[in-house]
Amino acid sequence: MPKGNRKFPMPILAVLIGVFIFGSCAPSTRQQNLYHAKVVSTRDGDTLPGLAKRYLSDPSKSYVIADFNNTTAVTPGQKIIIPLIPLDRGGLNTYGYQTVPVLRYQKFSRPRSGPYVLTRQVFESQLAFLKREGYQVITMDQLLGFLEFTDQLPKKSVVITIDDEQDTVLDIAYPVLKKYGLPATLFIRADLIGKNDALTWPEVRYLSSEGLDIQCRISTFRKLKDLQIKNNFNRYVEELDNELSHSKATIQRELGKNCEYLAYPDGPANTIIVAFAKKYGFRAGFMTKGKSNPFFVDNHRVGRSTVFGDGDLNKFKQQLTVFETMAPQ
Repeated sequence: MPKGNRKFPMPILAVLIGVFIFGSCAPSTRQQNLYHAKVVSTRDGDTLPGLAKRYLSDPSKSYVIADFNNTTAVTPGQKIIIPLIPLDRGGLNTYGYQTVPVLRYQKFSRPRSGPYVLTRQVFESQLAFLKREGYQVITMDQLLGFLEFTDQLPKKSVVITIDDEQDTVLDIAYPVLKKYGLPATLFIRADLIGKNDALTWPEVRYLSSEGLDIQCRISTFRKLKDLQIKNNFNRYVEELDNELSHSKATIQRELGKNCEYLAYPDGPANTIIVAFAKKYGFRAGFMTKGKSNPFFVDNHRVGRSTVFGDGDLNKFKQQLTVFETMAPQ
């Protein structure tokens, strides 16, 4: 259906109508936030990251200053407004709302052997495309700040995730991520580490120490309609409970970190998996399929787009939707 004719979901529409109604009865968000801002005159040597570090305690938030002042750089003596609180939480505006694509990489190999298998050359061409086109690769924690409506993101934000324990992650994916200075999350099945051609725990620890975010991936999945027999249901629940508890505890033991994000197996995130994810304290769960994510998506049903390995950058670009326009009512 063409965008101009698409109906907006009623629950979402109700939320947005409320935002716009309350916004019309009070000073604009930007006017209100001027009371939580600082006006500075830039000096020799000042940069946007430097100003963000000085006033926002985080140089990576230079986009907050850049977006508010509609600038990409500063010059000495320039008057700059530094917003001291998040401005565009949720990425909402009069025309629509921001969405964040979460890319899912499935496998890396030197020779390409399948539609979702990437060579180093193809992976590098995609990361170079992101850099060249002004996309900002963000971390899981930044994404959660957006989904929980507590923080704003760069307008062209994207998340990189990898579902793979093979040693080609170390040989192919990691060097390219390091070259471009981009964060990524590696979802691993703890029970596969050290087997066959998989990464070893020392290698996983090395990747973690180098900044790659290591999180949990599970394999236990069955369609709910196939669990009608009591014994099948009980066995499935036991298997799921065992796998989640083992994966989380193993990563905690081997890496000394709490696993907060979970990658589901192929298929929809059924209610039982989501319930166990919440039970074990996961902040969010990631499906193997789905569209780009607005702030109002369910934290435990975050969609991902699996990346093709054919090197077609036009196809890759179609997976990078960062804004949804609302049709006029």
